[in-house]
Amino acid sequence: MQAGDTNPSFMESTSNTAAARADRAGRRARLRHAAHESRWERAVTQMHARGLADANASVTPGAGFESNSTVTPTGGAMASSYTSSNVVAEARKYLGGNPTGRGSLWCARFMNMVLQHSGYRGTGSDMASSFAKYGQRISGPQVGAIAVMSRGRRGGHVGIITGVDAKGNPIMISGNNGNRVREAPVSRGRIYAYVMPTS
Repeated sequence: MQAGDTNPSFMESTSNTAAARADRAGRRARLRHAAHESRWERAVTQMHARGLADANASVTPGAGFESNSTVTPTGGAMASSYTSSNVVAEARKYLGGNPTGRGSLWCARFMNMVLQHSGYRGTGSDMASSFAKYGQRISGPQVGAIAVMSRGRRGGHVGIITGVDAKGNPIMISGNNGNRVREAPVSRGRIYAYVMPTS
């Protein structure tokens, strides 16, 4: 090879290295963007849980949703009364644990415990379905509402609504979710009753 000639394999290797670096940088940027979106979604969830849903936080463009969509429940603004949010606050105290001491079938027991600690009378039953006939029936998810859902042949599940995600699915705190108290979105199609606690 004479001076001035270029080595094609060297140029190809350099080009591949630059492309690999650019690919890694692009991946890191996408991960940072996804982490930022997750923080934003958690903040919206907390806003709803605190009864600030009337603010209707807009989803930022490019966040994986249609531009200018809002995070609101189907049925209007969420309840923001003190009584419903104190039930949510009580339920949140137990996130990650199992305050009932039971090894299985304890979601209804947890719900009754949260209601009792919040100044309400519960159903007194360990059956999730007992909450379908409890309190005042409402048409859709509201912060502080109790959601009753089916689990197919395996019975039911019950929890307290803390917000609604951008896809319209309720976010719920419930016991016996992975054998602990968890706050997570649930498919709205599985919920067959929403009730508000009454004293």
